[in-house]
Amino acid sequence: MLTEARPLDLVADFPAIPQGWAYLDTAATSQKPKPVLDAITRAYGETYATVHRGVYQRSADMTLAYEAAREACARFVGGRTDEIVFVRGATEAINLVASSWGNAHLKAGDRILLSQLEHHSNIVPWQLLRARTGVEIDVCPLTVDGRIDLDAAEAMLTPAHKLVALAHVSNVLGSVLDAPRAVALAHAVGAKILLDGCQAVPRMAVDVVALGCDFYVFSGHKLYGPTGIGCLWSRAEILDAMPPYQGGGSMIDRVSFVRTTWAPPPTRFEAGTPHIVGALGLHAAIDYVEGIGLDAIHAHETALVRRTRDALGALNSVTLFGPEDSAGIVSFAVEGVHPHDVGTILDESRVAIRAGHHCAQPLMEMLGVPATARASFGVYNGPTDVDALVNGIERVRRIFG
Repeated sequence: MLTEARPLDLVADFPAIPQGWAYLDTAATSQKPKPVLDAITRAYGETYATVHRGVYQRSADMTLAYEAAREACARFVGGRTDEIVFVRGATEAINLVASSWGNAHLKAGDRILLSQLEHHSNIVPWQLLRARTGVEIDVCPLTVDGRIDLDAAEAMLTPAHKLVALAHVSNVLGSVLDAPRAVALAHAVGAKILLDGCQAVPRMAVDVVALGCDFYVFSGHKLYGPTGIGCLWSRAEILDAMPPYQGGGSMIDRVSFVRTTWAPPPTRFEAGTPHIVGALGLHAAIDYVEGIGLDAIHAHETALVRRTRDALGALNSVTLFGPEDSAGIVSFAVEGVHPHDVGTILDESRVAIRAGHHCAQPLMEMLGVPATARASFGVYNGPTDVDALVNGIERVRRIFG
């Protein structure tokens, strides 16, 4: 476990966090360390050129750097380089799978299994697919402490299920999926499984081969990288059987007005000029995280969650949601106070949290609340941030009596 001094050392790496400001909204988007900012500045200001097209040296060098970023992303999740598709983020990755693999492989009568805690990005694309193809969607319930109920999933799954799509870590509750069991259950009925790793990859080591999943998605901006870049991983043979998601430059083999043929994956799914600098920034973010160590990050955030839950749990007007061992995220409600008011008052105390439905309205309905307040941690947080949060909540209670 990290010592309390370590976060104070790391916060200096994040110039957008001024002294005395507790940034507790990492689950929405992370702050960026200097190495990421430096990589972006250098790419735009010193080495910028297009990729995959130019024959001049700078273009060739930028192409090498861009593909090195793909290699880093593959290594980070334990896959192969030709299995990493660059996308704008997890939302586009899921839409890509739904539009390409889903359109090609699913039909009326097939079924998809989701869970009650999914982010809208892992619900709406499948609903759009349902409207196009007639597939049906089933929803797995949660356990009492807010985990995806895999016993219920096992009872629900049938050979008609062709896809299971679940969050690896809940963006609201912080609950961690038993991913190996979920994979085994899906494969037992012949279904593919997609895991939404947005909240997982910044917090724990992920090995897609060891997990055995079929699709894995994540966003760079939650991993201390820039916005507008993320990854879809899938096994090479699955990608090779998928048609293009978009048409345009780069993703082609040969174009004529009679017939067009496609480039092999992953290029097939990367139409147009890519987010070159975003990929380089993501590479720097991965290097930064790996330099700290995901085991150390997980232990550090676990300690902060424990400190937060112990302190807020001692306040009889605060309700905590999710399991005790949530990964880096604590959602709560203050009795008689709307979460938006909680967030506003905390902001006056220089504590930044998230307040709302967190793009998980079906989960809010299940919890019986319109919204929650959410504190989420990163490598730059420390015990003083937790103390600031608790002091701010006590001020909320005083203001509202």
